Amino acid sequence: MKRTVKEIGERGVIETILRLLEPMPGMPVPFGDDVSAVEVDGGRLAVVKTDMLVGRTDVPPGMSLKEAARKAVVMNVSDMAAKGVKPIAVLAALGLPNSLTERDVEELASGLNMGAREYGAYIIGGDTNEASDLVISCSVIGFCEKGRFIGRRGARPGDILAVTGFFGKTSCGLKILLEGLEAPREIRDTLVQSVLMPEARLKEGLALASTGAVTASIDSSDGLAWSLHELSRASGVGLSVENLPVAPEAERFAELHELDPYELCLYGGEEYELVVTVRPDLWHEAERALRSVGGRLIRIGVATRTEEVTLNVGGRARTIESKGWEHFRT
Repeated sequence: MKRTVKEIGERGVIETILRLLEPMPGMPVPFGDDVSAVEVDGGRLAVVKTDMLVGRTDVPPGMSLKEAARKAVVMNVSDMAAKGVKPIAVLAALGLPNSLTERDVEELASGLNMGAREYGAYIIGGDTNEASDLVISCSVIGFCEKGRFIGRRGARPGDILAVTGFFGKTSCGLKILLEGLEAPREIRDTLVQSVLMPEARLKEGLALASTGAVTASIDSSDGLAWSLHELSRASGVGLSVENLPVAPEAERFAELHELDPYELCLYGGEEYELVVTVRPDLWHEAERALRSVGGRLIRIGVATRTEEVTLNVGGRARTIESKGWEHFRT
């Protein structure tokens, strides 16, 4: 009896598909990274990314159609940011329920344009079709020098583990939107906006790529814990987290509702920070590069020889579970 996709989950679906695909000879980016690429003239890479937003699973209550369309672009830009690649053009394929109005379509178009222009790209075409649920599938393209591309597989023991921001706000924002939990106004707006108006760390990714300091990188949209495990698996290293980057707003929210701030930080998802490993001898250069573009690089741990992902705070070690957002199961 064949298992259903709900039983095998998104990762199982991907593994099944990859078993039946013939890899293109000389693929510069292997299957399993955040983006795909082909080599073009002079050792440059044409880097492409496609990601899909579906109304039922990706659009929470309170998110407008304009915000949903913008998010569909941001999702793709975030993966390009993790590779240090600037997107230049976007194709958008829309599956639209026939109950949508002309005004709804205007909102979608406005959101697509907003998302692309925020990051210096343009919508250059796409497709439309009828669907039973809202579907926005974007494909983004950019170019980079082959030596500047940052994959998932380059981390080495001793590299510094770092992130571009704090975590947990979207977990809290989703609890407000989906579960009706309350929060004081001074943090509520920040928490909800982190869900409705996410930001890709493109300028940070480009700045890091310019330094040559980053050995491996991934975006954290499936959750910090899952991203750590993906980096660990791809690079064949362990990761020891010694400073968990919990957002102050998430700590406050956790106190109000007797929640575990570590859980909110590690297992939330829908955050678009970059999780990177950095050469120790170039750490200060990487820090300076991010400060120069108004960003920040937060040191949270180190890559190790043992292929384990652990949290080591206050003399206590605990395993970080390999879980996060997964379609069909979550």
